[in-house]
Amino acid sequence: MSEPILPDPPATAARLRPHLGVGGPVDLRAHRATFPRPPRARRAADLALIESVEAAGLRGRGGASFPTAVKLRAVAGGRARPVVVANGSEGEPASYKDAEILALGPHLVLDGAALAARAVGAEEVIVAVDARQRGARASLERALEERSGSEPPGVWVRVVDVPAGYVSGEERSLVHLLNRGRAIPTTGPRPFVRGVRGRPTLIQNVETLAHLATIHAFGPGWFRSVGPPDMPGSMMVTISGGVARPGVYEVEVGSPMRGAIAAAGGPSAGIGGVLVGGYAGSWLTPHVADRVTLDPRALGAVGGILGAGILVVLPERACGWSETAAVMGWLAGQTAGQCGPCVHGLAAIAGAAERIAAGRARNEELDRLTRWATDVEGRGACGLPDGAVRFMRSAIQVFGDDVRDHVRGHRCTAAREPRILPTPGARRERAA
Repeated sequence: MSEPILPDPPATAARLRPHLGVGGPVDLRAHRATFPRPPRARRAADLALIESVEAAGLRGRGGASFPTAVKLRAVAGGRARPVVVANGSEGEPASYKDAEILALGPHLVLDGAALAARAVGAEEVIVAVDARQRGARASLERALEERSGSEPPGVWVRVVDVPAGYVSGEERSLVHLLNRGRAIPTTGPRPFVRGVRGRPTLIQNVETLAHLATIHAFGPGWFRSVGPPDMPGSMMVTISGGVARPGVYEVEVGSPMRGAIAAAGGPSAGIGGVLVGGYAGSWLTPHVADRVTLDPRALGAVGGILGAGILVVLPERACGWSETAAVMGWLAGQTAGQCGPCVHGLAAIAGAAERIAAGRARNEELDRLTRWATDVEGRGACGLPDGAVRFMRSAIQVFGDDVRDHVRGHRCTAAREPRILPTPGARRERAA
């Protein structure tokens, strides 16, 4: 795997898009014209595969940007037969890049999963799909039918629907779903120690696995030839809000954020702010967004996170605090109901945020918000409270003047505009 199998890799920074279908999935015959069949899975871990992934510098594209080779080694070193889970559950409402990859490139994901299984010595692959994404599920089922009898070699693959929910795709939630039928986060050992049926479990985002397949085809050096040294390659980014052409775009990691927005046709009006990283991410001012690059280190320096590659452009006409308050209310409703600080703390924070947005807040409400945020931080079984607090704090920083106007009871005409940030199932959601 360390040497490229194909002599002529695509001469483009895009690592995945050239191998995804347009308007429909790439079938197996067309896929195999470019990508060799993965080597047969075996019981022993394939350390050469892991070393090649390490040489490529591949990091997870699901949100945490964790080194993929480190995960592979941890699972391969377990005492029991491992299980591989391809995570395409995508509970983040502002993201649909995983659904697009599954719908248009199912064989690329299945190849990556088969390679991951060989790397860790697994014989079982579970593909987790958002239950709402029927097109992605259908595409996967057709792909598995095409591979029936021979592919993926030596690996048993099944597809599992994941119920809608913000925390449903968290790795411990997936394990609980697969073991006990309910997608809720838990405490205890990480899945690479004890996961599905108590076995060491590798959980990787479907985009990460698709990249693994391209690394196998074209080599680690090809993959590292774009992007910064500490996070090479490209990434799929969902861009929405006030842009001319909302959609999923592939960008080089480390490229300017303004370039990604330009790829989506540029802003459709003046920019009031940019949300990066989704609902566990951060708002950035237009000035910062215009100068920052899309990599974890650069975004961290300005208080942002790369996350799963989500950019939402807020038009100037919209009210950033009203958008934030609506999402905070939605996030409070996404709690699994297990942790008191999350159940009660997020509800209290969401209530205060809504009162401020409605101009019904008392002067001390903003101080309470700050105090309550500190109280819930770091006290949940999953990352929901911490992500919600990060999101809310960034809104106070970026939209501080607007927040203070709301507290003073000033009327907000912008709050009457259609919602920019989606909150699926919320009773008061307005169509964008």
